Amino acid sequence: MQKVSFFKSIHVKLVLIYVLLIVIALQIIGIYFSKELEDSLKNNFQDSILQRMELVQYSIREEMIKERNETASTSMPPTESGIDAILREFSTDDINEIRVIDSRNRIIATSEDENHSMVGQRANDDVVRKAMSAETIQDNISLDKQTMQRVWVLAAPITETVAPNGEVLGAIYIESDIEKVFEQMSEINRIFAAGIAVSLVITIILGILVARTITRPISDMRKQAQAMSKGNFSRKVRVYGTDEIGQLAIAFNHLTNRLQESQSTTEAERRKLASVLSNMTDGVIATDRKGKIILINDPALSLLHDTRESTLNRPIASVLGLDQEYSFEDLIHMKEAISLDFSTSDAPYILRANFSVIQKETGFVNGLITVLHDITEQEKIDMERREFVANVSHELRTPLTTMRSYLEALADGAWQDKDIAPTFLNVTQTETERMIRLVNDLLQLSKMDSQEYELNFEFVEFNKFFTHIIDRFEMSKSKNVEFLRLLPESSYFVDIDTDKLTQVMDNIISNSLKYSPDGGNIRFGVTVHENMLRVMISDDGMGIPKENVGRIFDRFYRVDRARARSMGGTGLGLAIAREMIEAHGGRIWAESEEGVGTTIFFTLPFELDGAGDWE
Repeated sequence: MQKVSFFKSIHVKLVLIYVLLIVIALQIIGIYFSKELEDSLKNNFQDSILQRMELVQYSIREEMIKERNETASTSMPPTESGIDAILREFSTDDINEIRVIDSRNRIIATSEDENHSMVGQRANDDVVRKAMSAETIQDNISLDKQTMQRVWVLAAPITETVAPNGEVLGAIYIESDIEKVFEQMSEINRIFAAGIAVSLVITIILGILVARTITRPISDMRKQAQAMSKGNFSRKVRVYGTDEIGQLAIAFNHLTNRLQESQSTTEAERRKLASVLSNMTDGVIATDRKGKIILINDPALSLLHDTRESTLNRPIASVLGLDQEYSFEDLIHMKEAISLDFSTSDAPYILRANFSVIQKETGFVNGLITVLHDITEQEKIDMERREFVANVSHELRTPLTTMRSYLEALADGAWQDKDIAPTFLNVTQTETERMIRLVNDLLQLSKMDSQEYELNFEFVEFNKFFTHIIDRFEMSKSKNVEFLRLLPESSYFVDIDTDKLTQVMDNIISNSLKYSPDGGNIRFGVTVHENMLRVMISDDGMGIPKENVGRIFDRFYRVDRARARSMGGTGLGLAIAREMIEAHGGRIWAESEEGVGTTIFFTLPFELDGAGDWE
């Protein structure tokens, strides 16, 4: 078992979960506390400024009304000494500056000595204009460009409350130092962060101690499981308490004892089963009582061309392809072997399945054992043997029956008849030669099958070789058949066994002569295709049905058996021709149209000069 890394261990996970829960709780508390404290400090600060602003607003209003009345009675310009005194009286550390603006938006007083030059100038502050136009208090928090600290800007209108129309006399502009509130919050947050850090250290220590009480017994059980996987059942888990984990440790020790007993029993059975399956060459499949596969060996998988994953837990009838014909109950009572035909159009493939029931002593069926064996070659050999024996028997029976009839007639006195006796003897001689040819052809095919023959290769000029064979047949032909030669002028040299290739051409040309009608043509041609010499022999005979063209090179195959036998054929000529051409590195095939004629093609490797191996 792979060792668990430190960062993936449950010990670290428990500590991390414990610490994260505490951190999340502290963060929630801290955020809520900071928010509420900040709001409280800001509200207290702003309430304090507003209270003082109301006193300043009242005092300045009275002073402005007084000065307006004095100016109206004496026709003298008002003085601003009274307002300056009021502003100096209310100036404190948390108020940076107080300005008084008249109704014409002109600054008439300021509490800041450095800004006395602004007196008499127009006020450009938006909060002042908004306060005077809306006749309400306007405020915002902005950044002082000189000190780069936050200030609370407040503007309040000064109205003449005695007049019926509430004439606006001016406005008060106050800049207060709210940065102190945020500095207090920063200090409180630093204190709170230090407290959280101390709390986390204590939490991590406590979390490690708590996690060890849980992970220590689990670690012991893990080590015990590793020991059990290696076959060591003597080790026991230490019990640390009587809680749920302690009870789990006790149950784990009890399980260890039971597993040790079961392992001893199953190991012995496993050895027996493994020994049997490993020494079997046949495929073995075992099922449960419901017919689902629970065990399959490698030879069975190879025979079925399947995988272990796709066969396990599947019904055996489905895996064997018998689910349409047999149920699992039918297979249980099956006494005879079943042939499983998995043949395709390309190749045959047949398996034999034998079934054996697994039963308890009480007779209860506990499953089914199936043994598979590949009998493809055996079936193929048996079929070829039966077909061969039938063909040979049929080919020998006809001439033997004929010979027996004529010999019996001769024995009964026909030999004394000078007119009949020669004919009868000629027939027996012909049938004897036919049997000899059949036996010779069979011996030749047997040698080819067992590779017991040798080819005597020599370089020959193919056109001359082919022409010589054609001339020989043309001189000895018995039918009125015209030979048409379509031979090239170029010389092509081939490395062949002349005797064997002569036999091939003799068989093909003889067949063309046999099936060509009087007045017909036999065409001979040679062409070059893909570095191979292609030879063509074509006739105007009866032709071959399309479905039979591919089988004319099989042994003993005849399209018209009666006619072929009457013409003296053994059915092996084209089969021998195919073997010979393939031995020369070529290929032979036929093209035919029924009622039109048949063309035989074969190919041979060639060279353009006759040097060959002579150099």
